[in-house]
Amino acid sequence: MTIHALVLEETPVKLWGLSASERIRRQLNEAKGVKLVNSQDELPASGQILLLDGRYLFEVRTLSGLMSESNALLRSRQDSGIAAAIVDASRLDTAMGCMTGKQDATPDSLNLVTPDDLTSFNEALRSAQTPFLELVSEERKPELENRLYGNAYKGITDLVTKFWWPRPAKKAVHLAANLRMSPNLVTTIGLVLVLAACYLFLNGQYFAGLLAGWLMTFLDTVDGKLARVTVQSSKFGHLYDHLIDLIHPPFWYIYWGMSLTGLESVLGFDQGQMYWLIIIAYVLGRFVEGVFSLLGDCTIFTWKPFDAWFRLVTARRNPCLIILTSCAVIGRPDWGFIAVTFWSVLTTAVMIFRLLQGLVARMRSGPLQSWLSADDVREGPNARAYSIFGSTRGAYDA
Repeated sequence: MTIHALVLEETPVKLWGLSASERIRRQLNEAKGVKLVNSQDELPASGQILLLDGRYLFEVRTLSGLMSESNALLRSRQDSGIAAAIVDASRLDTAMGCMTGKQDATPDSLNLVTPDDLTSFNEALRSAQTPFLELVSEERKPELENRLYGNAYKGITDLVTKFWWPRPAKKAVHLAANLRMSPNLVTTIGLVLVLAACYLFLNGQYFAGLLAGWLMTFLDTVDGKLARVTVQSSKFGHLYDHLIDLIHPPFWYIYWGMSLTGLESVLGFDQGQMYWLIIIAYVLGRFVEGVFSLLGDCTIFTWKPFDAWFRLVTARRNPCLIILTSCAVIGRPDWGFIAVTFWSVLTTAVMIFRLLQGLVARMRSGPLQSWLSADDVREGPNARAYSIFGSTRGAYDA
């Protein structure tokens, strides 16, 4: 059933270049099943109505969480104002009275919720933050833009993306937003750099290839954050970005290896066999990730705190680029190839072990849940890990 939505007021302040009405329109498109109307006269006489105060800043997760409620008012913790409502059409006038201040008390027919009552765990971003709801003002514009960027950042990811890229990537996202660049354009530039790195690695031009590779990984952070802060995420963009991310890493390592001559066998594996080790370890690791996600409401990297720590260094592109860069700097690109090969094998073996543990836990206790979704995650035994992985703190800095 379609939910009809109406924005009652609007702030003139633009965040990341978007007006309040355009941001809400894009958010409702992402939320699905919602039709935005221009006036109260266009609202139906039956069905569910979503009322939004455009002076507040929402995120898609806030709206989706509210729409899972029934006959509820969403109250801001900041000023205790009613920022939104989801009601049956028969209760429309009552809800509007509460939102416009014409009705002081909350009627018994409507439930009162705050963002704290909505789901905090975000599997897509591997983070656990209260859904966003803030009152917008010109004075708070820098703060709110920082909050939007920080909320768009994954909590659990590799150490480069988590600790090195947040601040410079924010400046690049600002530049891209000001230039009206689409996230898909940024992704396309990244694709060109992927191909350039392949060519340069194959020809033994390691430092030039590493420059292209590192710039590509930086833009891979920028395109996703740009899509989220400007609410331009799409199925095509998601698929386009993730297909590139999924396919290219083993080619980089293999082309690097193909540039080497006279490489001796290591642990009984010759150069050609090491190519196969890279491919098998990479494909198997991705397969294990997919199977693990079938065991419950988490991924292999969000199940336990150990997995979040492991994700920082597992043999994905960025940690492997650190290995290759370090070995190139000391003049031993052959060591880089060997290290990436066997680090890939080792980390995939750890993932297989975690999958087996997950299968046992699933059979004993039912579907797996992420430690980030626990009610006591902020104060419980995993509080220290939560302070690191619940969000990426560097992404919130000005």
